[in-house]
Amino acid sequence: MRIRIVDAFTDRPFAGNPAGVLLLDAFPDDDWLQNVAMEVNHAETAFAHPLPESGEADWALRWFTPAAEVAMCGHATLATAHVLHSTGTHEGRVRFATRSGVLVAEPHEDGSITLDFPTAPLTPADIPEGIADALGAEPGAAFDTGPNVGDLLLELADEKTVRALRPDHKALGAHSARGIIATARAEDPSRGYDYVSRCFFPNVGIDEDPVTGSAHTALAPYWSERLGRSDLTGLQASPRSGRVRTELRGDRTLLSGRAVTVIEGELLA
Repeated sequence: MRIRIVDAFTDRPFAGNPAGVLLLDAFPDDDWLQNVAMEVNHAETAFAHPLPESGEADWALRWFTPAAEVAMCGHATLATAHVLHSTGTHEGRVRFATRSGVLVAEPHEDGSITLDFPTAPLTPADIPEGIADALGAEPGAAFDTGPNVGDLLLELADEKTVRALRPDHKALGAHSARGIIATARAEDPSRGYDYVSRCFFPNVGIDEDPVTGSAHTALAPYWSERLGRSDLTGLQASPRSGRVRTELRGDRTLLSGRAVTVIEGELLA
């Protein structure tokens, strides 16, 4: 079977967030899926297979980190949609049946793809004791992002603080189900982004995720309320870096970006 490595939320190779993508006839057993994801060893590997026509979705889709299956993943969904469209396997709008409901990917003539995801419900939370030492900075506010995302969102003082973080990943794991989203307002919006973020997910085997689509379903409502606009661009300031355009539509969030296939090969196992 063909296996591909796709860089998502970028228009150039070796940037954005890499994901493995396998198109299957059906899902094998979970141990095999997990072993493949561990072998690929990227933040997520996506597995998809076609569904019968006239159903509510076109493809079934699951995502695995090297350590666990996750309930939602934006960049691997973008990568899967990119593979379907770039190989001619599926044309136009594609609906994915997932653990987070039906997720829709819409391709555009300019090569970008827009994902329609559920907006994360934000609940104010107490700033956990010890989080400043684990993260390496003092948060000003904390929010729970709900069951689909499973992160603790922390607003920090400024962009420089977010970029300078050198967290204790093991200590961070005690403070949320999946991990930590650290964010701040952009220092200079004329650079083309409105806010910055970094995401740390030690509980699913990812110390720092390069670009996290699911986190932006929480970042979009958070910054839309503070900045007074529904259309924003977020920069995830990881070493690989990537930008996610977001549009808040009530209980849905649109995430837009590009993707590039960098490796294609044959899986023999």
